[in-house]
Amino acid sequence: MTASPASPAASGELTGVAGWAVGLMESLGGPGAAVVVGLDNLFPPLPSELVLPLAGFAAGRGAFSLGGALFWTTLGSVAGAVVVYLLGLRLGHDRTRRLVARVPLVGTADFDRTAAWFARHGGKAVFFGRMIPVFRSLVSLPAGVERMPFGRFLLYTTAGSLVWNTGFVLAGWLLGEHWPLVERYASYLQYVVLTAIAVAIGVFVIRRRKRG
Repeated sequence: MTASPASPAASGELTGVAGWAVGLMESLGGPGAAVVVGLDNLFPPLPSELVLPLAGFAAGRGAFSLGGALFWTTLGSVAGAVVVYLLGLRLGHDRTRRLVARVPLVGTADFDRTAAWFARHGGKAVFFGRMIPVFRSLVSLPAGVERMPFGRFLLYTTAGSLVWNTGFVLAGWLLGEHWPLVERYASYLQYVVLTAIAVAIGVFVIRRRKRG
């Protein structure tokens, strides 16, 4: 399906990643949305906070139905997560532990504690991790490394992705041409998460240096 003359894609208002994403969704329909969202797991510069509202906006323009937008975006999210899970599975626990041992200020004891925590809370980590910026693209890796049963991983990944996708797709669908508001406000959440990560890393490094 080609963009209508009135659509932002056709009028040239959307450029860069946004223009490319809308063009792909308008030309391929639902599968195009799945491809774009799936890439979010592999290429963080393509954030779901941008792509998902665009899918809702495209659904509002008639590229596909709202139900189709939710189905295809969730399928894309799960497919991308499975690729990362398989990478973790191939890497494996022992190899990852050896790699971690080479990282300055990080020891195998830290890895063992993290692995033990994931063994106890892996399901919750995957489910809620799929709804946290930055972590949503990474949480599938430890699931594979620790060999979480694939069926369990698939269940929690699908559920978490569906919740996250529904919120953003609906927002883009309801806001229409004002969909950029979703990405703007979602970016604040991403900044909060990144700040929290930076603080946590700083505290960790300071404590390790004091112990040394």
